[in-house]
Amino acid sequence: MDLGSMKAIDVHVHVEQDEHGGFSIDDELMAASAAYFKSTEDRTPTIDDIASYYRSRGIAAVVFAVDAFTATGHPPLCSAEIADAAARHADVLIPFGSVDPHRPDAADRARRLVTEHGVRGFKFHPSLQAFAPNHTRFYPLYETIQELAVPILFHSGQTGIGAGLPGGRGIKLGYSNPMLVDDVAADFPGLTIILAHPSVPWQDEAISVATHKANVYIDLSGWSPKYFPAQLVRASNSLLRHKVMFGSDFPLITPDRWLADFAGLDLKPEVRPLILKYNAARVLRLS
Repeated sequence: MDLGSMKAIDVHVHVEQDEHGGFSIDDELMAASAAYFKSTEDRTPTIDDIASYYRSRGIAAVVFAVDAFTATGHPPLCSAEIADAAARHADVLIPFGSVDPHRPDAADRARRLVTEHGVRGFKFHPSLQAFAPNHTRFYPLYETIQELAVPILFHSGQTGIGAGLPGGRGIKLGYSNPMLVDDVAADFPGLTIILAHPSVPWQDEAISVATHKANVYIDLSGWSPKYFPAQLVRASNSLLRHKVMFGSDFPLITPDRWLADFAGLDLKPEVRPLILKYNAARVLRLS
């Protein structure tokens, strides 16, 4: 990857369809999330589609799916296949993996994804995967990822998955409170952690965790920047200027829309390139 030629790094891009026609979530959850985000884009682009889309824009992309088989019963997309497919597009794609944390072999699976398939980090969605991040039963998994020296991206706050459905399809928001991740950050100081999204209704908590823990960062995906909580914009412009990163949540929110709205934020000129590119390059060890 020629980092110098990239205008930005999008650290939050979902792979929703594999090369066999399998989908990341079932039809009901897929439709509910599209309605929640009022998305008009193709909801299920393949890896090749994503690579072409981002390459045409001069933007690098971190790509992943989520393995939530225990919680949902839905067969996950294969992280190894995603990583291998991303390797065909190494000029623009950076693969993250996913493991179901409930599996007894989760740590072994994570190790293989890094050592055999070149995964550069991991994505967890506590609400969708139905687990409390700070439960010590998951600590062997974190120990392995810390040893592998790759970051973890935790979904935080509200989720569009299950939104508007009766009972939210059983998906519990409380698992995605960033204060649960604070425990993980404290107990694994060598583990780089990214809190995904404006963490509404726990935005102040996320800012506090990222301020207090040197190993915690925030990605700004999942919301149009024009709707960012005011305190998040202030923190991004000041004390967290080296700890926040551009993420879109593609295909639900496009980088085109995100970047257009980001241009309207009242940010210092020197802060913009940090958020768009350089903070992520450092966290992902691209430079």
